[in-house]
Amino acid sequence: MSCPICGGESVQKYRPFCSKRCADVDLGRWMNGSYAVPSGREEDPEEIANAIEEALRDEFEATGKKPH
Repeated sequence: MSCPICGGESVQKYRPFCSKRCADVDLGRWMNGSYAVPSGREEDPEEIANAIEEALRDEFEATGKKPH
């Protein structure tokens, strides 16, 4: 199996990657949004805003502190 980042031979310790560096590059791509799993439905901006407001309200009710 070849490394999905650089194409080198994968190493068991970092499988499917060849090194910690390539594994970290892949993780960084997931974290910065370069990779994404499609949801299969269109995003509704109003639904997203409502979900954020609800999460912030729940956070405030749980902690008694307003988010920054």
